[in-house]
Amino acid sequence: MDGLMTLWLDTGLANFTLGQICMMAVGGLLLYLAIVRGFEPLLLVPIGFGAVLSNIPNAGFTEPGGLLYYVYHVGIESGVFPLLIFMGVGALTDFGALIANPKTLLLGAAAQFGIFATLMGAVLLNLVPGFEFTLKEAASIAIIGGADGPTAIFLSSRLAPDLLGAIAVAAYSYMALVPIIQPPIMRALTTVEERKIVMAQLRPVSKKEKVLFPLMVLLLTVLFLPASTPLVGMFCLGNLMRECGVVERLSKTAQNELINIVTIFLGLGVGSKLSADKFLHLETLGILVLGAIAFGIGTAGGVLMAKLLNRFSKEPINPLIGAAGVSAVPMAARVANKVGQEVNHQNFLLMHAMGPNVAGVLGSAVAAGVLLALLK
Repeated sequence: MDGLMTLWLDTGLANFTLGQICMMAVGGLLLYLAIVRGFEPLLLVPIGFGAVLSNIPNAGFTEPGGLLYYVYHVGIESGVFPLLIFMGVGALTDFGALIANPKTLLLGAAAQFGIFATLMGAVLLNLVPGFEFTLKEAASIAIIGGADGPTAIFLSSRLAPDLLGAIAVAAYSYMALVPIIQPPIMRALTTVEERKIVMAQLRPVSKKEKVLFPLMVLLLTVLFLPASTPLVGMFCLGNLMRECGVVERLSKTAQNELINIVTIFLGLGVGSKLSADKFLHLETLGILVLGAIAFGIGTAGGVLMAKLLNRFSKEPINPLIGAAGVSAVPMAARVANKVGQEVNHQNFLLMHAMGPNVAGVLGSAVAAGVLLALLK
């Protein structure tokens, strides 16, 4: 009888808590969004499955000696995984559209306004009973507005590791929901005539320009904001490998095998922080709400800046491309192109939108560097 009781006490049925069941349901929801709805499946599948694994009682996945414990501490707490992801993203990125139209750099910068506006919002939220965000935690929440998952994870691991799970889920969820969140904001801030604007074809960009660009970006970062060099440096390394033409094998590895392997473990590591004891708090709801506000403000900031530039530019600028200033590459650029084609089927904005889109990647990394330099 004692043996049966011991066996029963070792089962999951005897040890499940309501919180663990809720978080496993959250993991199941993420898997549903990824598999059935197709929202960021490369990230939400490992994150969702990691959430399920981390809430299995007596499994020990997140305890010292467990797989997810080491994945998190070796790859995420150290900041290694986000940096490797940035190198892979750099290898996948073509800066041609940004080089051909440098004005779009301002659109990527304007879209980061959501980060700093939400920083103030997170601080003010402390006036509401139940919320006690420190300035470091507020900064980590605000970076969600950049719509850049690796940057959000990197900054959170440095400033607010206890909030990493909620911040990462919010960042990747809003990235996945770009096609749903952005279009209403874009339509509300632009007229039909503005959305019909056809932009001039971009000039060809030489190989020399593409090779020199990441080196110039790195040099400027080193001189003016060294705190951003971990992210910007790895991004520039990946892009240089892509454009220099002499390390094609390394470039292809960074674009495919390396980024895919790291993405699996990054997702599992983030999922490991979705255990019930770390996630089910009132603060988590505040993070999700502030993240949505940050993303919305970032989208609006980019569109409004594009409208302003259009007033002073010799060549017409379609304000829709400003929404791509958030760094959800390339989904935000595709959404801008789709919304533009709703009113003008002959209007192709994708390449134009890629300028602010890749500028947004750099902008979010710079914003993270500024926050890290001020608050570390």
